[in-house]
Amino acid sequence: MVRILLLAVAAVAALIGGTQGANILGLFTSLSPSHLIIQMSAAKALAESGHNVTVVTVLKSAVSHKDIRVIEVPLSEEASQYLNDLFAEISKYNNRNMLVSMFRMFGRMGFMLQKMEDALKDPRVRDLYLNKDNRFDLVLSGFSLNDYQMGFAQKVQAPLIVVATMPPGLLLNYLIGNPEELSYVPGMNDSVEKGKGMTFKQRLSGYVMGLGYKVFSKLIERRSKKSYKELFGDDPNMPEYSEMMKNTSLVFFASHALSEGPVRPNVPGVIEIGGIQIKDTPAPLPANMEEFLGNATDGAILLSLGSNVQGKHLSPETVQKMFNVLSKLKQRVIWKWEDLDKTPGKSDNILYSKWLPQDDILAHPKIKLFINHAGKGGLTEAQYHGKPMLSLPVFGDQPANADGMVKKGFGLTLNLLTLEEQPFREGIEEILSNPKYFQTVSTFSQLYRDRPLTARETVIYWSEYVIRHHGAAHLQSPLMHMSFIAANNLDIYALLAIIAVVFLLLTKAVIKFICRKFSSKPKKVKKQ
Repeated sequence: MVRILLLAVAAVAALIGGTQGANILGLFTSLSPSHLIIQMSAAKALAESGHNVTVVTVLKSAVSHKDIRVIEVPLSEEASQYLNDLFAEISKYNNRNMLVSMFRMFGRMGFMLQKMEDALKDPRVRDLYLNKDNRFDLVLSGFSLNDYQMGFAQKVQAPLIVVATMPPGLLLNYLIGNPEELSYVPGMNDSVEKGKGMTFKQRLSGYVMGLGYKVFSKLIERRSKKSYKELFGDDPNMPEYSEMMKNTSLVFFASHALSEGPVRPNVPGVIEIGGIQIKDTPAPLPANMEEFLGNATDGAILLSLGSNVQGKHLSPETVQKMFNVLSKLKQRVIWKWEDLDKTPGKSDNILYSKWLPQDDILAHPKIKLFINHAGKGGLTEAQYHGKPMLSLPVFGDQPANADGMVKKGFGLTLNLLTLEEQPFREGIEEILSNPKYFQTVSTFSQLYRDRPLTARETVIYWSEYVIRHHGAAHLQSPLMHMSFIAANNLDIYALLAIIAVVFLLLTKAVIKFICRKFSSKPKKVKKQ
């Protein structure tokens, strides 16, 4: 009898707990696997907290959870091949400026934007708002130059949080009215060393970049408005695009400014969740990797150039140069390589793998160096685990990320497209033999981990905060509801200019009057 009673109480408790879970929808349609890892990690944290999470993706996610319902709208074989060819072409760009890279690939960007839009047209996705039995308490929109999909929150009548895979900056400030302050906050292709201000060159570069991003944003906005109309234009209850854009409650940024920098003003809607993809406790490694690292008496190196740039995208000469250096090291090397039938070469100290549990490998004590492409996610994981780095950036924000990493003293950077054996070997040997890199990044690791809430706890708290208050309009900056003229005080400057002109004109008139008064000769009096 007692056992039955206990079972009944447990069942009721489970039922009550289940009803407390919110229904959360994640729109993660980016075609970048690294974006999806961060976005799905946020969704996983919410699912582990007891919420009912539904996610729309285009790519298959490396992060999963049994309680996340995934609606995958996969690319066709032709589209997948086109995307692969696109990244192969981008990987050949020798451009270290993110803005220039974005303009350079703007024409091809239409393909990616179209595929993200097509995902929202899928019948299974449309059913999420057409079926009135579906109820959502929160929408998470993965940012990837796809603002139009934020209209989905309007369709399901739920508050909105944007999930970004970068720090606050020129590409995202407009979503929440975050100040730019280009005079002392660096742009995305620059960084400021600790204890120093921005030089004239940096400020000039930031100003020019700010103008460039505004032009780029206008081009993307035009495309986004068109997509918004195509997706939701048949609904008379949907607000105008400009009004829809004012409904973001807050933004989750994959950063942690208190440790990473830059120190800058942020509005309350900026919530930083840097490191959300990192496990509190590393998972066990696959048996072959665990054995390989366990026998690495001289330590080991992890080499991964991310998920977009594959080994076959690199020139055979570059790959051969990398193999020549790595195969002669006494350290063991785990090398992310997609085609195991066509590896760069055979060596007892190299283990190739098409898939890597990167976070778990970096947590291993035998890893002494991480050779990477300077993607934000990989740098974050290395910083968290205190591993020095040699970055080989290719495009986008990678060169800026690598530059910032070097200025912090965590490692070195080389140009992948012009890589030669000698500087590659010397860079590896310098980092492995000079303890300053390890000591610096290890000290930073302690700082990075020291926060009142973990990234996972931050996601849970602020998501539930927005759900509890049915949005967070009270956190919005007044800037979101002001025109360009008002936001920049142009009307006040115009008034002051008018007052100044009127004052000058009046002053001029008075001076002329006085001059005429004193310069005029007195009239002669006629004698009688």
